[in-house]
Amino acid sequence: MFGIRGRTGHLAWYRTAEAPADVAFLHGFSDSAQCWEPLLRAIPGIRALAIDARGHGESGLPEEAIRYTAHRDDAALVLADQPAAGGAVVVGHSMGAMATAYLAASRPDLVRAVVLEDPPTGAPGNQQDQPRSEPSWLAGLRALDLPARIARGRANDPDWPDDELEPWAVSKAQLDPHLFDLPFQEAMPLTDLLAEITCPVLLIHGDTERGGLISTEYAELCATAAAGDFRTAHIRNAGHSVRRDNRPRYLAELTTFLDHNR
Repeated sequence: MFGIRGRTGHLAWYRTAEAPADVAFLHGFSDSAQCWEPLLRAIPGIRALAIDARGHGESGLPEEAIRYTAHRDDAALVLADQPAAGGAVVVGHSMGAMATAYLAASRPDLVRAVVLEDPPTGAPGNQQDQPRSEPSWLAGLRALDLPARIARGRANDPDWPDDELEPWAVSKAQLDPHLFDLPFQEAMPLTDLLAEITCPVLLIHGDTERGGLISTEYAELCATAAAGDFRTAHIRNAGHSVRRDNRPRYLAELTTFLDHNR
């Protein structure tokens, strides 16, 4: 699916076509750009760009604190190096969704519209650098070989399409463990960022009882805070990985949004 691969600074990126991409994808924590391929195969003719976040996939890991401003600047570096006319629609999941919000709030010249798939809500107050450790679930996965990781994924999420499992499992082994030696800073509240975003926003979320981060109540707060055109899509019976839990409904929401904003 990704026929073109390249690097900009420490960042690895992948494109589906020679022409500049009009849709960019930012993955979630412990995933990689390759995790978007199963979804992209279902969108004919898309000109897509996907970026490996620092310390993920094939990207390097600068020796500095892990902050969302750094993820924002990484995405801006790649997008500015291969700009889309009028800006790109940027689609992000989880960590990548928050990076997308940071990007749209500060670099409207690069962003035409954004899709936020179950981002973290962020934390109020002054964000401080703090230590963090590798989550036990991730350490357990990384200790397994690839077939065992795929089997674990299938057991934990039996409703995921089969083509999601291998890129998800591969990405866990690619994660640079030095990531957890670096200080980490929580994101600012998502509602504060939305107040600075003037382009169209689609917020996609699942059910909190299935592990989703965004509740229907918080989605309503986001709608009130948003400065620009804002729409929310609550996909029921999905958790944090909405597109994996319910690909048909996610695709319907995404493609409708892209049709209106590309």
